[in-house]
Amino acid sequence: MTYVKTFDLENGYNSCMPYQEIIKQLMLDNELSQQGLADILGVNQTTVSQWVLGKKKPSYDCILLIYEKFGVTPNTLFGIPE
Repeated sequence: MTYVKTFDLENGYNSCMPYQEIIKQLMLDNELSQQGLADILGVNQTTVSQWVLGKKKPSYDCILLIYEKFGVTPNTLFGIPE
């Protein structure tokens, strides 16, 4: 499991928050269902479900779209020190 090692004051992501929890919080903050996030990112709802369950990680293209649409950097999403 990948954990975030920093605290993002702007978005409120907790330290050691796994990427799937960040995705859940992102959906809550933006009042999005799994289908809503899937529509924005151009993926299936099943794909978002697999991210939330930790069964899959977002693809490179989806990571870039998450950054572009929501401002969550790839480093924040996967706990890479900046």
